Amino acid sequence: MLDYIKGEITELTPASVIIETGGLGYLANISLNTYSSLNGRKECKLFVYEAIREDAYQLFGFIDKRERELFLLLISVSGVGANTARMILSSMATSELESVISSGNSSALKTVKGIGSKTAERIIIDLKDKVKPGESSSSPLSPSNIVTEVAREAVSALTMLGFNQPASQKVVNKIAKDNPDLTVEQIIKTALKML
Repeated sequence: MLDYIKGEITELTPASVIIETGGLGYLANISLNTYSSLNGRKECKLFVYEAIREDAYQLFGFIDKRERELFLLLISVSGVGANTARMILSSMATSELESVISSGNSSALKTVKGIGSKTAERIIIDLKDKVKPGESSSSPLSPSNIVTEVAREAVSALTMLGFNQPASQKVVNKIAKDNPDLTVEQIIKTALKML
């Protein structure tokens, strides 16, 4: 089993990264928090989780061990798959998620696409005793200057996360028009609450 991959970033999108090491390019699915930390860097070390199924082999990458631990806790909950866990980690910083779970704030979890009342309650019940708030720190968001490029990246990420492209485009355009100084991550987080 792989624990981490360290190498050169050859391609980075808000939903995935390709890291080249030893002549091989590893594609890892990432959260927006990890994307924020990797943006602008040439090399990185990502902690990984291998999802091996009969029909697929996927890597999920995390900027630190705490994000990976939260991911593993989330997928241990019945009804929460790897992509849903990644969506939750993209919607809020790790420290915010820890606080939401430990305080039992199921309404904050329900703002994430694909999380209904029952799943939110199940996450709280299953993980409340396993999560301690304040053990991690969120990384700062990096600013971006070109609004159209930011909007394009945001729509691309939302489409990769499984949202309808025209609906994503409409929501992103509205957010970018109302708040032109937002970063890609901030636009996506806002869009996730509106879609």
